[in-house]
Amino acid sequence: MSQPERQPKNIALAWTGASGIQYGIRLLECLLEAGCEVSLMVSKPAQVVIGMETDLALPGRVAELQKALRERFATATGRVSVYGRDQWTAPLASGSAAPDAMVVCPCTTATVSAVATGASRSLIERAADVALKEGKPTLLVVRETPLSAIHLENMLRLSRAGAVIMPAAPGFYHRPRSVQDLIDFMVARILDHLGIPQSIMPPWGSDKEEI
Repeated sequence: MSQPERQPKNIALAWTGASGIQYGIRLLECLLEAGCEVSLMVSKPAQVVIGMETDLALPGRVAELQKALRERFATATGRVSVYGRDQWTAPLASGSAAPDAMVVCPCTTATVSAVATGASRSLIERAADVALKEGKPTLLVVRETPLSAIHLENMLRLSRAGAVIMPAAPGFYHRPRSVQDLIDFMVARILDHLGIPQSIMPPWGSDKEEI
């Protein structure tokens, strides 16, 4: 008897205005290559950071951005849909259509604060609120240093609510030779937490000879 075909994972991905947008872009690429359906939200500060930290010329309008990303990742097996800040009719705004998981990457401490207080002033904040209340895996890839007591208390509150706080802190035990290696380290950890198979970074000890 043939096994039923598995439905692709539906992942909500938000890019906010923290430094490290390269993490978010690489994560989107890997999710689409893995066949995931990705619902992408991009804050206005994130668009500014994209211009500062990359050579990408991505349009600001939602429809144009969606078209540009679909063309960029045309060979991937997954599909990306882009939603605007105030697009309250988006499926992400309701628990009846909650994604399988949500990742905010990179995540500003302002976003951490808003989600921790249930502000829901934008679709990103509302989508995170929905993911938490529906018990879906919610990963916040925070990029800030140093962290104040306010930041830490907000992150503790979210951790207690079920979120995974995953600071953008790549390891060095794999002896990275490039910035891309550091990016891939973090993206691999995110994919592992989402339960999505990845081959960009081997698990600890898997490449060591037996003693």
